[in-house]
Amino acid sequence: MSIAEILKDRTSTAFSFEVLPPVRGKGISELFKTVDSLMSFSPSYINITTHRSDIVYRELPDGKFFRASQKTRPGTVAIAAALKAKYGIPTVPHVICSGFSASEIENSLIDLTYLGINDILVLRGDRAKGDNRFIPSEGGHSHAVELCAQVNDFNRGIMADGSSVQAPEVPFSYGVAGYPEKHEESMNMETDIAFLKEKVDAGAEYVVTQMFFDNSKYFAFVEKCREAGINVPVIPGLKPLTSLTQKTLLPRIFHIDFPEDLARELLKCSSNDDVKALGVEWGTAQARELKKAGVPSIHFYSMNAAASVRAIAGNVY
Repeated sequence: MSIAEILKDRTSTAFSFEVLPPVRGKGISELFKTVDSLMSFSPSYINITTHRSDIVYRELPDGKFFRASQKTRPGTVAIAAALKAKYGIPTVPHVICSGFSASEIENSLIDLTYLGINDILVLRGDRAKGDNRFIPSEGGHSHAVELCAQVNDFNRGIMADGSSVQAPEVPFSYGVAGYPEKHEESMNMETDIAFLKEKVDAGAEYVVTQMFFDNSKYFAFVEKCREAGINVPVIPGLKPLTSLTQKTLLPRIFHIDFPEDLARELLKCSSNDDVKALGVEWGTAQARELKKAGVPSIHFYSMNAAASVRAIAGNVY
């Protein structure tokens, strides 16, 4: 079953979470420990992130520098295959425009097809560090809807160079991202919703939201989606707070607001342990309200927060 089919068939709120591939050179054992700690909640699927390569400058023996591309967390496709093989549940690797040409994306789709992984999350991805706007790779895509079109073509057996091949036996099913507090580059919420509708009209079968800490913004976002004719499942994404630095880091990096009550409690925290306790308390309240409202699934961003996710899930599921 695809993720979309799993979501349609659920009679209760599903549990899912997202993980990062290990940093280059590190083993997979720590990632397995994270997944092991959450398996008791019967996750319906696991997402695996991917990131673009960074540009680095290395010094040569003669003192000159050369420009190189380096990816700090390779292995998204391999991790998806490893987790699927070990745990026997669906895995959803992210496929992004950022830092990849259409040909490179196609190679990943081919590998995933061979591995029997047919669910993906289609994203534009972040702009490169130091860039003040998103610049696509040569031969790549500027927007996620263009990547949706490439996946659709691949499902029909049309390759990036326009040639035709045998279509895959099982086509890719994919979801896309949504932003309850608006994508940072959108002029307003209405245009953001319009762009989201383009991706759904192109074939996206569900939406996973950016993290948020105010459920009212999620509910308002879903209502706007429905008014715009977006009728696919909209899965809320939650991230537990775990450190003092997140007070300023998360609003700056992810362009989100803390609700007044949460901000007030955060200001009282004097240690990371205080923040973790608050994060579990707040995340539990969020998840309980969302579950009571009958959301199809709650998706947890578990990076550096697996223990907190486990505590919240233990309180809610």
